Amino acid sequence: MRTPSRRLAPFSAVLVCSVLSACATGPLEPTAAAVPPTAAAPSPVPEIRPGIPAGYLGRNLPDSLALLPPPPAKGSASFARDQATHAAARKLRGTPRYALATRDANLDFPQVASTFSCALGVPVSKADTPRLYLLLQRSMVDAGLATYVAKDHYKRTRPFVFYKESTCAPGDEDALRKDGSYPSGHTAVSWAWALILTELSPDQADAVLARGRAFGENRLICNAHWQSDVLQGRAVAAGAVAKLHANADFLADMKAARAEIDALRGAGVPATDCETEATALKLKIAGVE
Repeated sequence: MRTPSRRLAPFSAVLVCSVLSACATGPLEPTAAAVPPTAAAPSPVPEIRPGIPAGYLGRNLPDSLALLPPPPAKGSASFARDQATHAAARKLRGTPRYALATRDANLDFPQVASTFSCALGVPVSKADTPRLYLLLQRSMVDAGLATYVAKDHYKRTRPFVFYKESTCAPGDEDALRKDGSYPSGHTAVSWAWALILTELSPDQADAVLARGRAFGENRLICNAHWQSDVLQGRAVAAGAVAKLHANADFLADMKAARAEIDALRGAGVPATDCETEATALKLKIAGVE
């Protein structure tokens, strides 16, 4: 059985090398996650570092190398399409969409927890939705790590390296140069979250899925991935979410998270500061279907 790589997973500044090594070798001793006194405390969760809970799946991750085809070869029609999309995405530099892409590049909690707040219509944070917050943290580890068997096998060169350009996150570039581009870890995380949140809040499915798609496509705008990396990141996400549905802890957190969302919506507590995001999302990459 293949196991996750012990190398750095730079799809997140939080999931540094030692964190992913802990995932691959087994969780540390469980410590209870801190929750607000008014929220129902979850069962103790293993932490791979203080404040960073382990994923649900452990080593039972989808095999991305078996799941995905090889990345497009240089000189192929598929690679030409990747290059055309890269050129179109570069035109959004300096726009509000580029600013959103820069924000989406950062998978640090607590900031990233609010990514889908506007799509859901309710605030998502450790204070407002502690079980959903935990669900997002743990599923991020699973979806992100699931990309690494293929990443490490293909070691695909990222577009900013291929073209000798920059990205929207210069501080990540040294790590990204050493990390395979195919498939996209950011996309796997965001699409897994979109699938999970659509199940939790089906009436908001269109908005949630659109935000999940935009999050992945923002990796094109950031010049960190090719379009084929993003498309296959969604496939890995689907595989991870399918496996998560056989995990009892995941299902328990889903039930609790659904109750949190319903309670906020029932109390009329809205998401805030959504105008800037809405403006950015109106800007599309030309030619991306």
